[in-house]
Amino acid sequence: MSFQLTVLKVLAGQPTGRASVAEVRRAVEILMNSGHDWTDRMKRLAEHAPDLNIFSAKFVFRDALGWEITEDGRQFLSALEKAVADQRVLPRSTINTSRSEVAAPADTDAASSLVPPRGRRQRPRRRRGKGGSNRRTA
Repeated sequence: MSFQLTVLKVLAGQPTGRASVAEVRRAVEILMNSGHDWTDRMKRLAEHAPDLNIFSAKFVFRDALGWEITEDGRQFLSALEKAVADQRVLPRSTINTSRSEVAAPADTDAASSLVPPRGRRQRPRRRRGKGGSNRRTA
């Protein structure tokens, strides 16, 4: 179901709420491969909509030009994101004020979450073998 939620998010992020199938496919591919943050977020949303079918629920309209999110689809997505955000926010009485740790705010901004941030990716560090250094000695 997280794939269908990603489609909803992509369409909701379009100015007109409409995109061609090729545009949707390209955006979904980028988001699904953008890292654990996106997939974890979509899994959290999918937990609240386990039997979601965006087409039979009429959240997305299909025609020869592409796909378009409906008003019902926008309302569903908004309510779903709010429910997940409300669940993740800690009640004030459970926050320990004597510690400097504060719970991170829930991410509810739909528009900013559609495209992964552009920035320089860090390469993963290479692991060395069990013998220590891989360098040759003279």
